[in-house]
Amino acid sequence: MIKNTMLKAIMLIAAMSCIPVSIAAPITTTALGHNSPTHYIDAPFMPYANPNAPTGGTLSLDARGTFNAANKWMTTGVAMAGTDYLYDTLMTGSLNEAFTMYPQLASKVTYDPDDTSWIVYHINPAARFWDGSPVTSDDVKATFDAILNKGPMYIRSYLGDIKDVQVLDKQRVRFVFASDENKEILLTVGQFPIFAKTSIDADFEKISLTPLMGSGPYKLGRVDAGRAVSYIRDANYWGRDLMVNRGRYNFDMIKFVYYQSDEIAFEGFKSGQYRFRPENKASNWATGYNFLAVKAGLINKETISSQNPVPMQGLVMNMRRPIFQDIRVRQALTAAYDFEWMNKTLFHGQYERLQSFFHGSELAATNTPSTAEMQVLTPLLSKLEPIQRQAVLAEWQLPTTDGSGFNRQGLLEARQLLLDAGFYYEDMKLYQPDGQLAQIEILMTGETMGRVLLPYIRNLKRLGFDTTLRQVDGPQYYERMRNFDYDMVVDVFAQSLSPGAEQASFWGGAAADQAGNRNTAGIKNVAIDDVIDKLGRAKNREEIVLYTQVLDRLLRAGHYLVPLYGKSGTNVAYWNQYRHTEKLPTNAVGIDYWWTDKAAEARINTYLKK
Repeated sequence: MIKNTMLKAIMLIAAMSCIPVSIAAPITTTALGHNSPTHYIDAPFMPYANPNAPTGGTLSLDARGTFNAANKWMTTGVAMAGTDYLYDTLMTGSLNEAFTMYPQLASKVTYDPDDTSWIVYHINPAARFWDGSPVTSDDVKATFDAILNKGPMYIRSYLGDIKDVQVLDKQRVRFVFASDENKEILLTVGQFPIFAKTSIDADFEKISLTPLMGSGPYKLGRVDAGRAVSYIRDANYWGRDLMVNRGRYNFDMIKFVYYQSDEIAFEGFKSGQYRFRPENKASNWATGYNFLAVKAGLINKETISSQNPVPMQGLVMNMRRPIFQDIRVRQALTAAYDFEWMNKTLFHGQYERLQSFFHGSELAATNTPSTAEMQVLTPLLSKLEPIQRQAVLAEWQLPTTDGSGFNRQGLLEARQLLLDAGFYYEDMKLYQPDGQLAQIEILMTGETMGRVLLPYIRNLKRLGFDTTLRQVDGPQYYERMRNFDYDMVVDVFAQSLSPGAEQASFWGGAAADQAGNRNTAGIKNVAIDDVIDKLGRAKNREEIVLYTQVLDRLLRAGHYLVPLYGKSGTNVAYWNQYRHTEKLPTNAVGIDYWWTDKAAEARINTYLKK
C-alpha cells in the first residue's frame, strides 16, 4: 500500500510539472522474436502443418560414416544422427520467420525490453521426461552448466554471454547475461535441448550408445552399431498437443541408415533401404533417376525453394599455416578454380557460383557499398591490408573462365600473384619465400568431393604446388578438424535469415585459437571482430541486414576460402509414400511436418518384396 501511494504521488508531481514519466515493466509473453515478427502467437497450429495428419509409418534417411556415441554435446566421440528427436527445447523456432520462437518446454517467458540482461523461462508444469518425472528448473540449470563447462568449444563460445543460470523455483529459471547488448541471446538459450539432471550427473561425459534422459517426441529404438539407428515415437509424449507440435512428429519410426560413400547410398535408395533422400549430386539429379521404380511412378522428385541464404560451401585455407598468410597466395588459389568448366562438365549446369557468404538472400552484399555501409566501413579501412581494403570498396565478382577446361588466363594471373608474393620456381618446382617447397594437403572424408577436388588439384600442380588429396575415415577426420590439423579442407557454412553472435564462432579471432570451434579458416581480423560485435548488438532488422552485408564484404575481400558452388532450393527424392501440405515452410523442407500415406506405403512394400 505504501509503495502504491508513493508511486501515485510521483506520477502526479510529474504530470503537474509536465515532465513525462516512463516506468518500464517486465513483459510476460508466449512468443519471442529477435527483430522478427510473431505472426503465429495466437494460431492453433503452424501454417505449414496439417493438424489432421495421420500418424504411422517410417521415415527413413541416410547418413555417412559411422558413430560411437548418443551424445553430440560432448567434445569426444562421433554422435549418431538424429539425436535431436530425443529432446525438447525450451522454445522452438518458426520455419516461416527469421528468428521467432514459440513455446515447447517453456510455456512463456518474462523479460524487460529496457533491460535485456536477463530473462525468465517458465517451465510448463505438464512437461515430463520419458520416465514420467517432471522437467524442472534444476534440469535446465544442470543442462546449461554441463554444456558451458564440458560442451564443444564452439557452443561455449556461442553461449559466452551467459553469466549465470538461476533456479527461482521448480518452474522458473532465470538466465543472467554479461550485459544487455546481445539481444538475441534471450532467444538463443531457448534453442538448446534439456536433459534430466540425474542423467547429466551420471553420464554426460561417457561415450555411450545410451542417450541422456530426455523429454522429446521420440525414444531411442534399435541401434545397429555403426550401421543404423532408429527412433520410436513416444505414445505418451507430453507435448503432442502444443501449438508448434500439432501436425508434427507423425512418423511412428525415424531411421537413419549409414553408408561409407554417396555412391553406395544412392544404390541403397534405389533398393528402398531408405526412402527419403536430399539429392546433392547434380549428375544424379540430371540423369540418375531412370531406374525401374521411377518408371513405375513410385519415386517423386521435388525442388523445394527456401528464402534462407544458400550455404557457403568452400575450400578453406587454414590461416594457421604460414603458406596461406599472404593474401596474394589466397587470391591465386581462388583464381586456379575453374567453376565454369566444372559446372558444365560435372554438374550439368545446375549450380550457381557463390558470390556471397549469404548468397540468394537480402543479406548478401551487392554492388559497391551503400552510404550506410560506408559509415560502418570507413573507421575500419585503416585496419585492413591494402588488397582487402580495395576489394571491400569495389563491386565483387569472382574470376570467371571460358569453360574450356584450360583456365589459362586464371592460371597466368595466379602465377603472377605467387611471384609477387615472393614465391619462386627452381628445377620445375615451386618454392615459398622461405625456401620451403610449396606443399598443400587437402583433407577429406568419404568419396563425394573427390571428383570435384581432383580437377582443382591438377590446376594447382600446373602452378607448381606439390598437392595431395588425403582421404581419411570419419573418426580421424573429425579429430583432425577439431584440432585444425589440415592445410585445406571443404567446409560448409549454413546461415539463417537472422545471423548474430554465432558468427563469432565462424570468423571471430578468439575462436581461431579454440580447438573444436568453427573458425576452420583461422581468421584473425579486428575489422571482422568489430562488425560481428555490432551484429550481435543489432537493435532492429535494418541493422541486422546492414552489418551482415558489411561482414559479407570483409569475408569475401579476405579470400579466406575458395567459394565452390551452391543452389537455391533443395532437391529431394522420395518414395511415393510421403505427403506434405501444399504450402511448405519458407525457410526449410520441414520434414518433421510430413506424414506417411499408409496405403501407398503398403503398395511400395509389396513392390520391393518382388
